Amino acid sequence: MTIYEGWLAKHNKGINNELGEKEKRFEIFKDNLRFIEEQNSVQNRTYKLGLNRFADFTNEEYHNMYLGGTRTDAKRRVMKAKNTSRRYVFNVGDKLPESVDWRLQGAVIPVKDQGSCGSCWAFSTVATVEGINKIVTGELVSLSEQELVDCDRVYNEEQDYPYQGFNGKCEPTRENAKVVRIDGYEDVPPFDEKALKKAVAHQPVSVAIEATGRALQLYQSGVFTGECGTSLDHAVVAVGYGTENGVDYWLVRNSWGATWGENGYIKIERNVASTYTGKCGITMEASYPIKNYNSAKPY
Repeated sequence: MTIYEGWLAKHNKGINNELGEKEKRFEIFKDNLRFIEEQNSVQNRTYKLGLNRFADFTNEEYHNMYLGGTRTDAKRRVMKAKNTSRRYVFNVGDKLPESVDWRLQGAVIPVKDQGSCGSCWAFSTVATVEGINKIVTGELVSLSEQELVDCDRVYNEEQDYPYQGFNGKCEPTRENAKVVRIDGYEDVPPFDEKALKKAVAHQPVSVAIEATGRALQLYQSGVFTGECGTSLDHAVVAVGYGTENGVDYWLVRNSWGATWGENGYIKIERNVASTYTGKCGITMEASYPIKNYNSAKPY
């Protein structure tokens, strides 16, 4: 109970104790702690689990509250006439950096928090627009996920159209505050880690993964090599890649705040020889925005 009370304080999490809610959460917390200790006791595992923000959720609760907003939703809403491009097809002789981290280039906004709204697709899409805008114009602007949720478009700064955590009514009067324009979207050739690597070497890329598993729910650090399938249920952003202790990884920015994973990030195993889908299906539905260098203005 002392550990649980400390965890509640750390995460600023209050619990209504009516009808035994605290006791219920405490039992779930203990079960998750046992699972964490069992998993972390496995020798030579490349990742660690921990008491992150989901430590008193059952796996079913976590899935129902935080997953389900996939890249398919994003495509259906804002990418209506788009085909797979050959822009990032990997060719023999292509020279790519050994590692990439777009955070170091100032092209990634600090991790945001989608709350329990299934709007991960909006956070994934917006982060790629923020990234390409920085790469092309030199200006990093935090854009509005809420505008994309409400209006199926994203123009405004986040301060002009703040996040509410629910699907609201579009407010077209705010359109006068346009900040960023892009010239379209394209898909990365699917089922090809080399093509995805080439794309990420050039810009942050929106990707979909299956995030259902309990190990991913309680992920804390390291390169995730645990179990996950290809039933895509969560949209995130590949903002780099590299190698840690001999294991190749994708550097992935999540939208669950900084108290999950490595300050809001997860390293997902890369160069998985046993499957074309990549780890957790990461190569299956990857997309990126286009912004031409000859644009006279950022909007």
